[in-house]
Amino acid sequence: MSEEKILIIDSEQKGERLDVFLQGKFSLFSRSHIKNMIEKDCVFVNGKQVKSGYKLRENDKISVTIKAPEKISTEEEDVPFDIVYEDDDVVVVNKPQGLVVHPCASTKSGTLVNGLLHRVKNLSGINGVLRPGIVHRLDKDTSGLLVVAKNDKAHIFLQEQIKNKTCKRIYLAVLEGNLKEDSGEIVTKIARDKKDRKKMAVSDTGREAVTDYKVLERFKNACLVMFSLKTGRTHQIRVHAKYLGHPVVGDKLYGKEVKGLNGQLLHAVRLTFVHPTTHEEITFEAPLPDYFENYLNKLKKM
Repeated sequence: MSEEKILIIDSEQKGERLDVFLQGKFSLFSRSHIKNMIEKDCVFVNGKQVKSGYKLRENDKISVTIKAPEKISTEEEDVPFDIVYEDDDVVVVNKPQGLVVHPCASTKSGTLVNGLLHRVKNLSGINGVLRPGIVHRLDKDTSGLLVVAKNDKAHIFLQEQIKNKTCKRIYLAVLEGNLKEDSGEIVTKIARDKKDRKKMAVSDTGREAVTDYKVLERFKNACLVMFSLKTGRTHQIRVHAKYLGHPVVGDKLYGKEVKGLNGQLLHAVRLTFVHPTTHEEITFEAPLPDYFENYLNKLKKM
C-alpha cells in the first residue's frame, strides 16, 4: 500500500528548493532518493509535476506519495563469497574477482546480491529490488571489501559518509611499467567515453574524480601502488591509472589482457567507516587473493 502526505508551504519556507525542503521533512530519505521520487511522479506541487530545483512559493500544496517497499523479486542463490563482519545494521563482504555485485541487463543471476539474499535476513530497500543493501560497488573483476546496509537508516548513514568523503577506501594495484613519481594526487573529471559506452574516460564535461596514490614497491616492468579514493566514480582507479600512462595489469578494458589472469590486479584491501548505530570508526582489511600474491612473487624474481 502507498501513503499520501499533504504539505502546505508557509512564508518561512518560500524560496527553498523542493528537494531540500522534502529532505528536511523526510530525513530518512537521501537527497538522491528524494530526487528519484520527484522524477517518478511521487511528488506534485499544486497538482503538477515539477523539477527538484523548483523554488517553493507561499501556499504551495505539495502532495507526496510514499510507496510501500517493492517485494524483492531477485532469486536467492548460494553464491560463494566471504562475510568478514555482520551485525544488525551492516554486512562487510570480501568480494572475489569475477563476481558481479548486482543483477543488470547482461547478468540476471549469480551476483553478490543473489548470494546476500540467500545468506542475510534483511537488506535495505532504498536502492530498489535489484540492488537491495548496495551502498557502493566494485567492478566485476575487482576484488575486496565493500559494506552492505541491512536497513534504510544504515544505508543513508553510510551513503552520506561516501558522499562526504569520510568513508576511507584503500586499494592495491599492480600497474604496467613504473610511475615517475613516488606519490601524488590525480584530479580530473570522468565521464562516459563517447566512442565506447563500456568505458569511462577523462573528460572536461565529466564529474570530478580525485585519487591519491603511493608507490609501495617497484619491479623491472611494473609497480605495486596503493590508491585512496576521495570520490567514487565508475572505474575511477582504472581510468586514472590509464591517464597516468600505466594501466592496471590485466585490465582488458583499459590496458591489455595478461595470460594467466582473469582480470585486473586491483584489490580493495582496507575499508574504514563510522558505524551507523555505535558511531565508532571501524576498519576492516582483506588479504590479497592468491593469484595477486603469485603474480607479485613472479615480479620479484624477475
